Amino acid sequence: MLKIENLKASIGEVEILKGVDLEIKPGELHAVMGPNGSGKSTLCHVVMGNKDYKSEGSIFIDEEEISKKQQNERSEMGVFQSFQYPVGLPGVTLLEFSKIINPDLSDDEITSLAEGFKLKEFLDREVNVDLSGGEKKRCELFQLTLKNPKVALLDEIDSGLDIDAIKSVAELINENRNNTTAYLIVTHYSRILNYLDVDKVHIVVNGEIAKTGTKELIEEVDSGGYTQY
Repeated sequence: MLKIENLKASIGEVEILKGVDLEIKPGELHAVMGPNGSGKSTLCHVVMGNKDYKSEGSIFIDEEEISKKQQNERSEMGVFQSFQYPVGLPGVTLLEFSKIINPDLSDDEITSLAEGFKLKEFLDREVNVDLSGGEKKRCELFQLTLKNPKVALLDEIDSGLDIDAIKSVAELINENRNNTTAYLIVTHYSRILNYLDVDKVHIVVNGEIAKTGTKELIEEVDSGGYTQY
């Protein structure tokens, strides 16, 4: 479970989050939508413990307060963040990286899992080096499944993808979603959400949750934009 209480965040003198409250139970998928600069990605970064931000408020993972913990500690506790622009790891193959993520899996088990993500042929290649945007996002979701975290933060995982890649990424999320992970997906657009079974939608404007609702909010945003909030 992820629970956030009165979360505020800033960089220097610039206040970005102004008091966010949010709770995602295991198995739930919540979408955070909003215009550029509203604080959506900042929410992910702060939950993950990015040191660029000064924050206050409370963040709980399974009732344990983690706001004072370092990034690596949060990762070890089960927080996973996929990135809008995944970085390459020259010199490290995907198979080697997979063993770091989950050392309990054998090569055969990793290979079998990679087949489901159409990544078997990438296991001997360097992580995210010379890959397309869609391939990088599939690698991110593969790593998420290897990690099997308590909280999955999907920060604009649809960014830069064409319609076919968006649909493919959404299908992988659906196929590998489980009842023990709390999922939060950040996006500007509704397209990927139309392929997902979203439990709640949160509209973030100017660092605050302006409205929370069910999937009907997606149509409301499509028809009226974010200025209505």
